[in-house]
Amino acid sequence: MSDTRQGGMNLFERYLTVWVGLCILAGIGLGNLAPAAFHAVGGLEIAHINLPVAVLVWLMIIPMLLKIDLGALGRVREHWRGVGVTLFVNWGVKPFSMAMLAWFFIGYLFRPLLPPEQIDSYIAGLIILAAAPCTAMVFVWSHLMRGEPHFTLSQVALNDVIMVIAFAPIVGLLLGLSSITVPWDTLLLSVLLYIVVPLAIATLWRRALLGKEGGERKLQSVVATMGPVSLVALLATLVLLFGFQGEQIIAAPLVILLLSVPILIQVFFNSALAYLLNRQVCSAHCVAGPSALIGASNFFELAVATAIALFGFESGAALATVVGVLIEVPVMLVAVGVVNRTRKWYESRDGVVPNSECCPELA
Repeated sequence: MSDTRQGGMNLFERYLTVWVGLCILAGIGLGNLAPAAFHAVGGLEIAHINLPVAVLVWLMIIPMLLKIDLGALGRVREHWRGVGVTLFVNWGVKPFSMAMLAWFFIGYLFRPLLPPEQIDSYIAGLIILAAAPCTAMVFVWSHLMRGEPHFTLSQVALNDVIMVIAFAPIVGLLLGLSSITVPWDTLLLSVLLYIVVPLAIATLWRRALLGKEGGERKLQSVVATMGPVSLVALLATLVLLFGFQGEQIIAAPLVILLLSVPILIQVFFNSALAYLLNRQVCSAHCVAGPSALIGASNFFELAVATAIALFGFESGAALATVVGVLIEVPVMLVAVGVVNRTRKWYESRDGVVPNSECCPELA
């Protein structure tokens, strides 16, 4: 491997946090300098799903999906411990821990600093955010920490199925409402746009490449070429997301900051819990990493749409879900860095099979 790589990450990936910071500042600045342009782009949506962002998500995740051999998905049964840990954290811990954090920080500790008429709405938005596990963006985080791609795909698909059944009851229970209006068009269209369509494109592209002479070499060449495209799409997405909310960030920085506190705590708490539980049950590191990141990140499209459907576009609930969108990428990059830096410690536990043996292509 050339010297442009270090620790399994190329130079662009290693300094990704720097580019992310610059893109956040650029997005906020451009959103205030040219709000009309961002409002126009933000209006290009179907069922609360922004189409330009959807295209960028395709560019982010298709290179990762190219690595997945659907015929090898049966191997995910070997990682049943990781699947169990992820499901437990996603559905048995995360929504409830966020509810407790929201009630403590927003409902009690920060109450004097927030608009009193929006307190309950802020808490509702945070609960909605935590009840929707991440889908598409997980492939980016898994790629950055050399996660097992078949496990990641299987876990995301399983979460999507459970979400259809469990999302409304959990939100209804924690919000104390008798019925929850789930934006089914957003939920189903999101699964279609962010999982089904890019997976179909990647699978057909992979088969076309492998069907040619020297197919494996050509596939690896395309994956290597598309890698930077994927990360540039991530950065462009950040510019758009922060540009959409640039005016609001400048107008209410204290509210944004206070809402970020419980979100940050729940991200680090749930990712650490999943990571440590995986180590306890001796999952491989290439499974524990994606498990921790899936357990911490959120399906923000569904969360934002649900908050708007229940409480309105200008509500505190909608703002709380948007704050989750704004801080997720920087925070998840921190989590990726921790997972990568602690791999030797993780694999030092007796019974944990190192990546070099269970996933040599990822080691």
